[in-house]
Amino acid sequence: MIQPGNSTPSFEFATASRILFGAGTVCQVASAARQMGSRALLVTGSNPERLDPVRADLESSGVACAPFAVKGEPTVETVRQGVKLAAEQGCEFVIGFGGGSAIDAAKAIAALLTQEGDLLDYIEVVGKGLPIKQPSARCIAIPTTAGTGAEVTRNAVLALPEYRLKASLRSPYLLPTLAVVDPELTLSLPPALTACTGMDALTQLMEAFVGRRANPITDGLCLEGMKRAATALPLAFHNGADSEARTGMALASVLGGLALANAGLGAVHGLAAPLGGMFPAPHGAVCAALLPCVIEANLSALRRGQAESPTLRRYETVARILTGRTDATADEAATRTKQLCAELGIPPLRTWGVRAEDLESVALKGTQASSMKGNPVELSTRELIDLLAKAL
Repeated sequence: MIQPGNSTPSFEFATASRILFGAGTVCQVASAARQMGSRALLVTGSNPERLDPVRADLESSGVACAPFAVKGEPTVETVRQGVKLAAEQGCEFVIGFGGGSAIDAAKAIAALLTQEGDLLDYIEVVGKGLPIKQPSARCIAIPTTAGTGAEVTRNAVLALPEYRLKASLRSPYLLPTLAVVDPELTLSLPPALTACTGMDALTQLMEAFVGRRANPITDGLCLEGMKRAATALPLAFHNGADSEARTGMALASVLGGLALANAGLGAVHGLAAPLGGMFPAPHGAVCAALLPCVIEANLSALRRGQAESPTLRRYETVARILTGRTDATADEAATRTKQLCAELGIPPLRTWGVRAEDLESVALKGTQASSMKGNPVELSTRELIDLLAKAL
């Protein structure tokens, strides 16, 4: 919030207790884990074999592991099963290894291990939304993709298939105890996954930068992250073995996570939430398809109602970073993101079964999403429907 007579906003900033970043840092997991206990719940994605070297290091250092694989996006029932297994196995802490789904599941399980009651007591939208009162069990987050930044955020996104939606468990206690970001873990990502996760990272950086809750710390993170992603994402997509590009994207992802955890997001993520709940669409692909359309809608709304808004200059900054040209205009932020989506092979929303008759429902649900509150300008339901139609 801007204070009277002061152009600098009041803000707070929170993140994981400790972050290890760099090639080879995954080798430090075992020594760090040994300080947290002797038994861990090991939450992985659908390919748990990738963790075998880390698991061997853990067990050789005296940390026993109870494996728990998360296939696809975590659901409320997934978390319940993980909590039950951790309790039965006497796990003292949780390690999440994988993409955003595995890490969100790990954070949610760690939180629920120390709370009373059921998960639905604490989850938003369909649950009671009660505050989490007790510190979570300790949690180590090890991302293997470069996109969500979940290793440094204070929420966990969970799917509720019976409601066709996604909802968040949200609390400062969800921040991991340790985030280990080793770019070498992303070298094997296939191009399509590199594209989707990378565009999620870029979207998060952009939305946090132009959003209502931006602050001087998150601005610095976003500017650096966008510069990294603008250069590194196409390189990593075309050559997955490019270690410098992979490092650039890993850093952009962390910076995006730090920024969104403290400045929020916007209409892209506000609409991506209901779309992800209603259709079998990868989150990053949805964000990428929406991004240029949301930029255009925001610019139009700002010029119509807030012609002097400093956000217009922020979009100019985004355009100049993305194009590498100092004379780029705000509109070129949308143009360049469209070009990037085409280069990366991002499919339109209709690929995932979204139809014109679904758009009103998506838009109405989007207006209720927490991310929508951070958008730099309020968009009407009609404006949301129209931009969704462009993304079809």
